[in-house]
Order: sequence, then structure tokens, then C-alpha cells
Amino acid sequence: MTVFHRSFAGLALALLLTACGTPVVNPVTGQAERSVMDEQAEIREGRKAHDQVLKEYGRYDNAALQAYVNNIGQKLAAQSHRAHLTWTFTVLDSPEINAFALPGGYVYVTRGIMAYMDSEAELAGVIGHEIGHVTARHGAQRATRQQTAGLGVLAATVLGAVLEGQGVRGATDFASQVSQTAAAGFIASYSREQELQADQLGAEYLSRTAYDPKNMVNVINLLKNQERFAADVARAEGRSVPSGANWLASHPSNDQRLAHILSVANAYKGQGQYSDDGRARYLKAIEGMTFGDSPEQGLVRGRQFYHVPLNLALTAPAGWQIVNSQEAITLVNGNRDAGLVIQLAPANAGRDHEALIRRLVQPVDGRIERRSLNGLPATHFTGTVRNAQGAQSSVRLTVVTGPGDRLYLLRYAARTPQALQGSLREMTEAESSFRALTTADRQAARPWVLSTVPFPKGGFAELARTSPLTPQPEGQLRLINSVYGSARMPATGEPVKTVR
Repeated sequence: MTVFHRSFAGLALALLLTACGTPVVNPVTGQAERSVMDEQAEIREGRKAHDQVLKEYGRYDNAALQAYVNNIGQKLAAQSHRAHLTWTFTVLDSPEINAFALPGGYVYVTRGIMAYMDSEAELAGVIGHEIGHVTARHGAQRATRQQTAGLGVLAATVLGAVLEGQGVRGATDFASQVSQTAAAGFIASYSREQELQADQLGAEYLSRTAYDPKNMVNVINLLKNQERFAADVARAEGRSVPSGANWLASHPSNDQRLAHILSVANAYKGQGQYSDDGRARYLKAIEGMTFGDSPEQGLVRGRQFYHVPLNLALTAPAGWQIVNSQEAITLVNGNRDAGLVIQLAPANAGRDHEALIRRLVQPVDGRIERRSLNGLPATHFTGTVRNAQGAQSSVRLTVVTGPGDRLYLLRYAARTPQALQGSLREMTEAESSFRALTTADRQAARPWVLSTVPFPKGGFAELARTSPLTPQPEGQLRLINSVYGSARMPATGEPVKTVR
């Protein structure tokens, strides 16, 4: 949960679009197309959205890594159909497996996706795909189709795949449903044709820059492995298997994408001399990079949640999971039908708990109970509210003055009254864990980082014995080394990634 509630929604009003547009020549196809955005508009609106992206995600604080990624991006962009643009390449401080682009030449990769790539050429494949979206004017085309396009609505995730990934992050869906504000992000899809065109352009730019286009295939396999791992974790936990391919129906599945990019890559065989894949350079560049959550955004460690900037800690009940999004922390029960949603109160909420409850929920009736959560003053409300249509419903929430005199809302949420009643004891337990960081909490709230080590004789099983990763540490280590579900194993002594 970030310290401030932020959203790209305001950018939805960024463009004053005309109904018909004007003819613009597409740099890739050479064909004229009617568009509501000429190149200067793309650059102008992309620059505005860029500032919002940096506020939302934050730039990863590693100058050497930023320079490394920018250098690769600039080489690719120089060989693209729009080399004249002023291109900007940024590593975002996010554990999400994501990459996207905004019109005007703004391209982003997260440290989250970089953790799972295995070479410089694979990174080039991701960046080349996103450059392709910009050069083919896909953002402008979407704006023209929709007439009200907000460029703050982020472009599609890398190669069109929106993945639950990493097991428990799939609970973000539920957090969104129960809190109505704990959303997973603002993601709009490109069309199938646009995604496939970006694949083809990415392969072309790789070939022009002496990277083998077959590395685009490796990136698709990376995404497929994320899907496999998420499915395996779900089965092990008795949950339904997520379907990344069906998340956005307009996206080609990873199987379709793989078949297409294989044919594209094969077309470049024998057409050029390709350099090495830059694996050694890549592993050196990401050495020490933060893996997973960062202290600035809040750390999930099993049943524990730590947020160092907010001086805040929580403990989930046994069998519950913690979902940390931009807008809320949600502790979700095993059935995923009830949870405790923790959010910062609005900055202008004032200090009086009862007045805040009256303003926020406008109760028809109810009961107030004073509480103390580990020495922090709190007020619990149980009562009835009426919505705009006049229908009544029950509400349970607690307002607490947390560390730093920040006000928090702890909302008891469930899909049904029965689910709420069945989880009431655990919700109260979770609420009671709300506390300022203790000395032990601060010791535990240390970030995980990537490190390169020689592959041991005992294989990933040996590395897993000292790994902090959960669930399935051996599986996750295989995943970050691109051998999940594969019979291929690194040779003893070969450099591999681990997490410490």
C-alpha cells in the first residue's frame, strides 16, 4: 500500500478528441489513417502520462541498472521506424511482471519482469515489442477508436499477457471486489492484430541490432512458465486454476503468440550475424536487484505484513493470505469470500473517529465501541447504511489512529452475510494485530535481493533449503532461472540466480 492514494484516472480527461480526426501517415505501414492524435499530440500526452507513471510506481533507485536498460532501448529505438523520437526507457520499482509503453516514445519495464528474464537479448525482446507498439501508433489508434481514450490507462502488459502469477497475487481480484477500490491496476488491451504486429516489429528490431529474434520465443516461454507455476500453486492450495490466456479475451493466448513468433523468428534464420545473448552482462546488471515487495511499498512475509515508511505491521490469521495493492492491504480468508480491507483515510478526514464514520458511511443506525489496538486508539462501528437506491445493508468497520497519527479504515468485507459471520472471529484477530513496528518487525522487514551463485551439485533442491521464497521455493528458483517444467538443468558451477 502506498503512502498516498494515487490514480491515473485523471488522465482520462487528458485529450480533447475530435469526432473525426485528421489523416496521419503510419510510419510502419506507410498508409494514411484517420487519427485524433498527430505525432506532437502523442509526444505531449505521453509526457504528461509519464509523470503520472513515475508517481504511481516510482523509478527503481539504481542508476547503473537504469543506464543499462536505457542503453539497450536506445540501440533498438535507433533501428526502429521512428528513430527521430526522443525515447525514454525506465525501470519501475514494482514486483509486477509487466512492461508497457505510452505514445511518444515512453517505454517501461518493471524490476519484477527483469527478475525472470535470463539474458540481455530477452530484455531486448521485451523492449523491442513495446517499441513496436509506439512505432505502429497503437496508442493513437486506440484513442481514435474510443474517442475518449485516457493515456493514463496503461498499455497492455508485456506481450499481451496479463498474468496472475506468483500464486497469492491472484487474490487481488477478490480484494477489488470486496473493497471496490483495491484494484489490480488500470490496464487496457490492444487488439490481437496490434499485439501480433508488435511481436513482428520487435523481432525486426532485434535482428537489426544483432540480437537473435528467437529470443522473443524465450520471452513467450517465460510467460507460459508463469502461467504453469500459478496453476501448480493453485492446485496445491486446492484453488481453481487461473487462466492467464482468458484474462483479456481480446488478447491472443500465449500458445497462439508462441506459434506466431516462432514463425517470425524462423524467417530471420541466416539473415544476419547475431551477437551473443549477453547473459553474463545481464546477470551482472541485475545483481543485488530487489526481488518481490520493497520496504517502501510494504513487505509480505508469510502471514506477516510490514510497511517501514508507515511504521505499520499486521499479522494474517492462519490459512489467510495478504494482498498488498496500491490502494489497500487486504487479508483474505482461505475460501476467498471474506477479508479485512485496510486503507488510509482521506488526508482531509480530520481526527475525530465518530465524525469520520458519520461522513463516510452515513449510518441509518448502529453502535459505537471504543477499542485499543496495541496501544493505538480505535473506534469500531457496527450498523446499517442505506445506498443511493434506498436499499439497506450491514456495515462493520474500525477507525484507528495509527503510527504517525495517520487515520486508517479497517473494513470487514464479505460476499455474503454468511461468509462474514463465518470469518468474524478471524477478522477480529487480524484487526487486533494492527500495530506499530516492533524491533523484531523491523529486523524481519528486510528486502530480498537477487544474487548470482554457481549452480551447486545438489541442484535447486539444495538452493531451496536456504531460500526465503514461499510457496514452493524450489519451483520459484526454477522459474527465475527459466527451467520451470523443463528437463534441462544448469551444469554444476554454471551461474544461476537465487534470492537472499
